[in-house]
Amino acid sequence: MSAFGKLRTLLSYSDRHPPPLTKSRAYHHHHRSNQSSREGSFVDVPKDLLGEIERLEKLFTIDTAKLKQITDRFVGELEKGLSNEGGSIPMNPTWVMSFPNGYETGTFLALDMGGTNLRVCQITLTEQKSEFDIIQSKYRLPEELKTGDADELWEYIADCLMQFIETHHGDTSKLEKLPLGFTFSYPATQNYIDEGILQRWTKGFDIPGVEGHNVVPMFEEALARRGVPIKLTALINDTTGTLIASAYTDTKMKIGCIFGTGCNAAYMEDCGSIPKLAHLNLPPETPMAINCEWGAFDNEHVVLPQTPYDVIIDKDSPRPGQQAFEKMIAGLYLGEIFRLIMVDLHDNHETHIFAGQDIPKLRKAYSLDSSFLSAIEEDPFENLSETAELFQSKLDIRANGPELELIRRTAELIGTRAARLSACGVAAISIKKGYKTCHVGADGSVFNKYPHFKARGAQGLREILDWPEKEDPKADDPIEVLAAEDGSGVGAALIAALTLQRVQAGNMHGILHPENFK
Repeated sequence: MSAFGKLRTLLSYSDRHPPPLTKSRAYHHHHRSNQSSREGSFVDVPKDLLGEIERLEKLFTIDTAKLKQITDRFVGELEKGLSNEGGSIPMNPTWVMSFPNGYETGTFLALDMGGTNLRVCQITLTEQKSEFDIIQSKYRLPEELKTGDADELWEYIADCLMQFIETHHGDTSKLEKLPLGFTFSYPATQNYIDEGILQRWTKGFDIPGVEGHNVVPMFEEALARRGVPIKLTALINDTTGTLIASAYTDTKMKIGCIFGTGCNAAYMEDCGSIPKLAHLNLPPETPMAINCEWGAFDNEHVVLPQTPYDVIIDKDSPRPGQQAFEKMIAGLYLGEIFRLIMVDLHDNHETHIFAGQDIPKLRKAYSLDSSFLSAIEEDPFENLSETAELFQSKLDIRANGPELELIRRTAELIGTRAARLSACGVAAISIKKGYKTCHVGADGSVFNKYPHFKARGAQGLREILDWPEKEDPKADDPIEVLAAEDGSGVGAALIAALTLQRVQAGNMHGILHPENFK
């Protein structure tokens, strides 16, 4: 029996009354002053399709009470992650022990190993407060390296770094070793800032022999073999980098978030509130940046409202039972949730959307990314003609008017759920730390490019934290989520600078190789 055969039993929806039209159309284009509203376009949608839309609305809508319930559990899980017992959310101490003051100086390299690209930057922190110069290059990360051999991965990275240094510095033989901040955006245990023991691969990586090991020696051996003049100063997570880079230019920044291929957050905790570090006897008021790795929130499925489609995503993923929160809000999965719904409605329901058409392209797992949903939500036309063209060109599917309405509503439901769930995490850190007002620096493709993600997230925060309605729509919210500074580049360089600074001042906590800091 196929996964969808099983789904059919989960998804039978007997009560096929169409929703009241005013209610079901009240959602479009809150943010589109220049286009005609598409109110009432559901009038022409057949009853069975309206029933499907209503079923999806029930599955994907998260009301205020549920948001608050999720946030309450989130606060408890953050605490648990800091305790000796630990919990689903790792709450990794990062050994970044101060915010920048804006007066850091020096030239640093930054390497960012994300899910799709390698980015190499040279950052010069200038004498001007909070200013920097940057030169950078991007290198494609070949797909086959993500599931291949560890040595091949590290050698490829060493080659890219060498190419960058030769381009910008010429002859490397006389070059003094350059300090490097390495953005390694995968869950890692850091007993030291210059070490990272990979807990588990995410973002489609699955290279044997790396999990449970310190990645720094592997990386440094590849550099040495290739003769790359670099000394690793700090291994950082992109989210911690986002927090530090944002705080460099805006002192109100208290939380850094990523909403992209994956999702995560970092914030500054007091060492006295981290029971699992108590044995180190750090001064209790000393700050310590915590990389939450909150994609793992509610792996137990106690509060997150999983739909049957989420169940399939999890079951068919490389790591079933992990990253429960991430699988509902991260860009890697949004298009796949949408694709599963479309295939299910074609194969298993009386509606049979795209009737009489073969859908081989739509059957390919992970063939639609979040930009596909963005394009659907951005279609400004009354008849959704851009969406029709998109389905025709990308999937060889002809969608009729009612089907296009269902497509649009499905994209909105998935995108809205992701944004509202993301607000639960931001609210949870704010509640835990007692932040009544602050800025949150957010980065990532979903935050930056997905239509209405910011506004829907802000509305979720308003509901969770019971803010009064704004008298002036232009006024700031008490907690504003803003576009972050470049965490994996500038943030990595700043963390390298802050680490050098504190070592020189005699703070050796969390330093494995002091000789690299001479």
